[in-house]
Amino acid sequence: SPAGMVLSVLVILLLSVLYEALKMGKAVLLRRALLALPRSLSRESLLEPEEGDTGPTQGRWFRYHLSQTLFHVVQVVLGYMVMLAVMSYNTWIFLGAIAGSTLGYFV
Repeated sequence: SPAGMVLSVLVILLLSVLYEALKMGKAVLLRRALLALPRSLSRESLLEPEEGDTGPTQGRWFRYHLSQTLFHVVQVVLGYMVMLAVMSYNTWIFLGAIAGSTLGYFV
């Protein structure tokens, strides 16, 4: 039905926008994770706080890495969902995926 097709295109459009937003969120988390890494990458410096640290920095890099991992899993799942929708060979769904990706990158 036409209403079902419009709803399908809107869902694919939103999934594509969310996919692009996750890509940007992952990049932001990567930047924060790199800034949270200690100067020395020895095992002891990663597990123990450095001398003179005033905040709870122990494990901060691990939380960023864990967040990045979760973002990656969600991004892969969304990517496969959009790919499977596009492989339905429906022109409108394909155009919805392209429009969503464009809109998500623009925003």
